[in-house]
Amino acid sequence: MKNHDDLWVFGYGSLMWRPGFEYDEVRPAVLEGWRRDFCVWSRHWRGTPERPGLVLGLDKGGSCRGLAFRVPGERAAAVIDYLDERELIGYAYQARTLPVRLDGGATVEAYTFVADTAHHHYAGAMPLERAAAIIMDAEGRAGLNRDYLINTIRQLEKDGFAEPGLHRLLVEVERQTGIIEAGSGI
Repeated sequence: MKNHDDLWVFGYGSLMWRPGFEYDEVRPAVLEGWRRDFCVWSRHWRGTPERPGLVLGLDKGGSCRGLAFRVPGERAAAVIDYLDERELIGYAYQARTLPVRLDGGATVEAYTFVADTAHHHYAGAMPLERAAAIIMDAEGRAGLNRDYLINTIRQLEKDGFAEPGLHRLLVEVERQTGIIEAGSGI
């Protein structure tokens, strides 16, 4: 029987393919009123201060399919501490508890991170070509920024989620990479 103190965590980016914490259950879920977007500057994990990358954030509007992870109550505090250290240090996120609808119809309150539009690391919406150029060039401690994009798309496809905007972004990264490899600068 499920403990009423269980914690649900909603992942929409790297948490989907690298949660970094133990969980007892994972379910596809939808968060209404927020969309997945490359709207946060990364000056550490996927970029540098000199050449920042872009990572995903939840920005207002639309909806977002992701994964909801159930953590038993006795591990909830440790998971929140881990997630806060991972996601809140130096990035434009705010921790929130928001309702997500699990596949099957049940709604649970889930801990997640939304973009802080007032933070100086908030990049906001930008043209596809510019976002692709940033992602194509950036690399940080966790590796290439484009690997973050690729890993996210692979996880979304594995879970059966369609994300046309991210696919368009990947196609543009590939197009720009081809131009550079052919010897023409952008």
